[in-house]
Amino acid sequence: MSLQADILVDRRRLKRRLAFWRLAAIALVLSLITVLVFQVDELAIAAGLRPHIARVNVTGIIQDNREQQKLLRELAKNDQVKAIILSINSPGGTTTGGESLYEAILEATEKKPVVAVFGTMATSAAYLIALASDHIVARANTITGSVGVIFQWAEVTELMKTIGVKVEEIKSGKLKATPSPFQPLDEAGKKLTEEMVQESQAWFLGLVAERRALTPETVPGLKDGRIFSGRRAAELKLIDQVGGEQTAVKWLEKERSIEPDLKIIDWEPAEDDGLGLSSSLARALARASGLAPQFVQTLLSGGGQNSVQLDGLVSLWHPSVE
Repeated sequence: MSLQADILVDRRRLKRRLAFWRLAAIALVLSLITVLVFQVDELAIAAGLRPHIARVNVTGIIQDNREQQKLLRELAKNDQVKAIILSINSPGGTTTGGESLYEAILEATEKKPVVAVFGTMATSAAYLIALASDHIVARANTITGSVGVIFQWAEVTELMKTIGVKVEEIKSGKLKATPSPFQPLDEAGKKLTEEMVQESQAWFLGLVAERRALTPETVPGLKDGRIFSGRRAAELKLIDQVGGEQTAVKWLEKERSIEPDLKIIDWEPAEDDGLGLSSSLARALARASGLAPQFVQTLLSGGGQNSVQLDGLVSLWHPSVE
């Protein structure tokens, strides 16, 4: 009798254990399904299959970035992208880079609303590209403005004399390769350079006048290339509102009838990864796989980085160094 009782007790224990593990397995499956559904939703949004607001980050030195311009055109055609937020944190960059990006943004505004949101800094070419948007928002202490163009080069003739180096040249005309680091700038070269800078400056000021509906002469210091705080820029009508990204979203909902509570998804130019995947989709894949986004980005991009070089006219702000 004792043996049979022990067997019955063991069977009951086994049944209880089996029941526990069955419940645990069911709970695990349900959790996995919940996570999968969430990740599929994230992937669907990142792939442009669900309505959302696209965020495009413009950071660092602005150059003639064709992939970024292509991205903006693709977002403008994407029916699931209901609006575009340009998150700008940049001191500026090349004048042609700003011009190209300005045109791409202006083209995008023909299809859907675009709002520029300034971070710590949005000066020179960074402010230039924001002019193409439908609405500009900046923090009260954002550094903005610095409307202008600069052309810099190093003149090293005295250094070359010191180290005993002399450059010989034969050129087709006296203004060829002017200005040059290898000879002092004469009056003809100075006049030519000033004409180029002033021509670009007039173009930049013309865009400000057109897009902000103001007269540059009425804004103190604008023609001199001064910087402004976000709050001062709002007072002078150089921007529309003081605030952050949520301020931009509220404007979109109120003024452009964008559906409330849409998710904001980062979109970035496609990397040269051989797979044709955008960086935003790569991040969604990282979330679904549980891998670190930086790891997935490195795998897709090959870990390469390009050095920054600035050529030609520059629309860039930086503090002067005495």
